[in-house]
Amino acid sequence: MINKKELRKEVRLLKKQYSDEQLKELSYSTIRKLLELSYVKEAKTIVLYCSLPDEVYTLDAIHALKDMGKKILLPAVTSETEMELREYNNDNDLRIGYFNILEPCGKPFFNYEEIDVAIIPGMGFDKTGNRLGRGKGYYDRFLSKAKDARKIGICFPFQLFEHIPTDIHDIKMDMVLS
Repeated sequence: MINKKELRKEVRLLKKQYSDEQLKELSYSTIRKLLELSYVKEAKTIVLYCSLPDEVYTLDAIHALKDMGKKILLPAVTSETEMELREYNNDNDLRIGYFNILEPCGKPFFNYEEIDVAIIPGMGFDKTGNRLGRGKGYYDRFLSKAKDARKIGICFPFQLFEHIPTDIHDIKMDMVLS
């Protein structure tokens, strides 16, 4: 059985077969499916993320959800081991943070019980909702606090696997879209 480190390496190689523009194109159908979900349409507070070039492109979804009147929360990495959520108001609030990821500059958000939906990236997912992250544990620590949020993993089709190795601290997704 393949371990997490080997699987991450495999996914990185798969991603390198595509240009940033091709990955952005591949993102559109996933984002369209996401925006059509009843859970997302009914949600008031949604956690999303500003995508890296090798992740499902999310900026258009952030704008669309904000235009629908949703409260959008985005992660901001505060140290090598921690991230916090901050409310997104508009693109003027965004700055480059840790790992060259766009992050909002606002105040931290700690009312985890208000989060209806959390849309989570991953290096890979399996059919039962297991997620392989980048290995820092940021999202698993956050999701352990947002217990009532519906967790939706999003990825490219080539990031879906039969089985993702897991550890005790890994948090499962309720649904995976690709």
